[in-house]
Amino acid sequence: MDLRLRGLRRPRRIIAAVAAVVVLAGAGTWTAVASDDAPPVHRSDQVMAVDGVRLDTSYFTSGDSGRRPAVLLGHGFGGTKDDVRAQAEDLAADGYAVLTWSARGFGESTGKIGLNAPKGEVADVSKLIDWLAKRPEVQLDKAGDPRVGLAGASYGGAISLLAAGHDTRVDAVAPAITYWNLADALFPDGVFKKLWTGIFFNTGGGCARFEPALCAMYERVAESGTPDAAARALLEERSPSAVGDRIKVPTLLLQGQTDSLFTLAQSDAAEKAIRANGAPVDVDWIAGGHDGGDLEGSRVQARVTSWFDRYLKDDKGADTGPAFRITRTGGVDSTDGAALLRGASDDTYPGLTGGDRSIALTGREQSFANPPGASPPAVSALPGLGGGGLSQLSSLGVGVSLDFPGQFAAFTSAPLTTDLRVTGSPTATVHVTSTSEDAVLFGKVYDVGPDGRQQVLPAQLVAPVRVEGAKAGKDVTLTLPAIDHEVDKGHRLRLVLASTDLGYASPAAPATYTVSLKGDLEVPTAAAVSTAAAPLPSWVWWLPLAGAGLALALLVTGRRRTATPAPDPELAEVPLQITDLSKKYAGGDRYSVRDLSFRVEKGQVLGLLGPNGAGKTTTLRMLMGLIGPDGGEIRVFGHAIRPGAPVLSRVGAFVEGAGFLPHLSGRQNLELYWQATGRPAEDAHLDEALEIAGLGDALARAVRTYSQGMRQRLAIAQAMLGLPDLLILDEPTNGLDPPQIREMREVMIRYAAAGRTVIVSSHLLAEVEQTCTHLVVMDRGRLVQAGPVGVIVGSGDTLLVGTATPVEEPLAEKVAALPGVASAVRTDDGLLVRLDADGSAQHLVAELVRLDVPVQSVGPHRRLEDAFLTLIGGSA
Repeated sequence: MDLRLRGLRRPRRIIAAVAAVVVLAGAGTWTAVASDDAPPVHRSDQVMAVDGVRLDTSYFTSGDSGRRPAVLLGHGFGGTKDDVRAQAEDLAADGYAVLTWSARGFGESTGKIGLNAPKGEVADVSKLIDWLAKRPEVQLDKAGDPRVGLAGASYGGAISLLAAGHDTRVDAVAPAITYWNLADALFPDGVFKKLWTGIFFNTGGGCARFEPALCAMYERVAESGTPDAAARALLEERSPSAVGDRIKVPTLLLQGQTDSLFTLAQSDAAEKAIRANGAPVDVDWIAGGHDGGDLEGSRVQARVTSWFDRYLKDDKGADTGPAFRITRTGGVDSTDGAALLRGASDDTYPGLTGGDRSIALTGREQSFANPPGASPPAVSALPGLGGGGLSQLSSLGVGVSLDFPGQFAAFTSAPLTTDLRVTGSPTATVHVTSTSEDAVLFGKVYDVGPDGRQQVLPAQLVAPVRVEGAKAGKDVTLTLPAIDHEVDKGHRLRLVLASTDLGYASPAAPATYTVSLKGDLEVPTAAAVSTAAAPLPSWVWWLPLAGAGLALALLVTGRRRTATPAPDPELAEVPLQITDLSKKYAGGDRYSVRDLSFRVEKGQVLGLLGPNGAGKTTTLRMLMGLIGPDGGEIRVFGHAIRPGAPVLSRVGAFVEGAGFLPHLSGRQNLELYWQATGRPAEDAHLDEALEIAGLGDALARAVRTYSQGMRQRLAIAQAMLGLPDLLILDEPTNGLDPPQIREMREVMIRYAAAGRTVIVSSHLLAEVEQTCTHLVVMDRGRLVQAGPVGVIVGSGDTLLVGTATPVEEPLAEKVAALPGVASAVRTDDGLLVRLDADGSAQHLVAELVRLDVPVQSVGPHRRLEDAFLTLIGGSA
């Protein structure tokens, strides 16, 4: 979905929106759309006259002439019906009659933009439903009442909810990344969200394209910087909240986590109101939003289709998903650099509060200034920046927010003694006084690293609050932005109250604010929300037998007297030396591994990286003696590797999962495995391996009760039995959520800390960067680069600034001359900026905004994922 400076324009594959309209006006044009595995989709384009305006519509059907439910799909703000065509075709192929249209003032449709006015865009939808009721293809509940659902993102999501409240014929809705109360969204707590509101009106084509009352309202509020009661009333009457007590249909609410326009609080208010009416409501927090990120198009569209299958087709077997689902990020896919997403869920929606944990904050009473003209403003979100923007940087642990000295107060916790998952809206109470009658503050909670310098603002969200009567002093309870964020053990939480923010209007008159704490920071944890354990795969049942057979085969071959090269005494203390290694499988047309050479020393955690087909697994299999090379050699502690070589007893391995007997406990499984090796029980060092793996009391439970993370740790413990000097792990974090991945990281680091060596192959590049000391990068079977992580990644002081238009040389020279900037070089996509020792990302962003650089994205240029993709030359 493209929701950058074009505002809410292209909610493409996520679900477009809904709302149509119709009073026949012309015969239309029919087009057949072919599909490989579905019946042809037919499209009819018509212009319909509705209450003095003309609406451009498309109607999609497929299959036989039988009746089927209908779906209305609306588009995002600034878009047209064409933006939702792909979804319309998919739904038509799934057995729905689908109607799309361009809303008033957009595309080929005429009329003034009313921001979903009840007598404008909402009435249009009812006319479209009238038209559908007359179609022979559409299923009817009764005469004039078609079976119909609505879906849409952003602007189209709001019309879905509004239509459900105004027209009782609507049977189900699935709005995405939209608003419940537009006045609360644009005037949160009485503070004008100036940048996003400006984007609305500019994307609509300028103030003159809107209804006169809306245009006058915008000009009045933009000039004063303060929303008035009339402005709120005008937006509230166009909001779903105005008819919230009448929305009584099954509702799937999909809301974005990286969204400073329509926050998670909007869907929370919708859920409460609609559930109070007795209707089924599910809530899904997707990864992306109006500030960018992954909108999970295919997953979301599949869930919407299932929702309609259940509530429009009455398919009782349709899986509509959990009552609450949230997408969490866990690493980076090395094949395309995309963030890896993983779902967590609960069978009830927890809301934004609950399971609160009190975090004590410290800090004296503090005074700070609201500068004249509210300038320079602090920087949090940059509306419309898009998927490569600040919210993405914060998810990568890069702090880019900027608060100016003397313009904020800060209160900080002690280092956390355990990891903390914040899910919902933290709250805090403070006492505020001001030299002016009113004060405007911006509350935010930072995740502060152990060194105290690196601080990250989760999702780049702030909560504005207008404090009236502040001159006399007032206690204020702040409801901070709703987030889902993991704070690591040893990190601190920092509550910051700033006087300005780039996205909002602050009082122009100078003032001094004084703030003191009145209690702890209350943090919601939603402890019942958890990542479901992966189901037991089939190999859990048959692999133990196969493993025992393999162990027996290795014992037999190990006793054979085979001619092997003599040990190399110079390599006796070297865990691994690979020289000119090559392997070509029978019948293959290319080498899986070709002329590979590298060396691993004691105490190293070596990451083996490469895209699919790079030869990583083949290399590991040769290292374990499971297959033989065609050329070259592998030496472990000076001994050449052959099947059954005695030195393999010093090697432990976890490759492609481990098989366990589900009915046995973890300890029993490990004891059974060790018995199968035929080695003495005292050589297993079972307790030491288990201590490193950190399974605790779970060892006494049956493995069938284990989560995926516990089974992975048990597999690692199995590989560590005998405390091998060389431990080989192939994708040890597959299927784990972020907390489990962190635990696995600690296991590997602890194991190597005693002077042993770990080799890990993984596609989670961010995790490899935090875990490994050295890297070997392979591509197409060959070595690309080997060395310490720091050398391969670089110093990390280079940022790639993507721009909407090419940067001219004079502007690049101005950037290069900025304090803290060592150099700035133009690229095809923007600027490559290298910071010097005094530079920081947050100051760079502020200066780029000041210089009017057309920033579209800002990202670290040489994190491991960037270095990796650069090294393999795009072959992934």
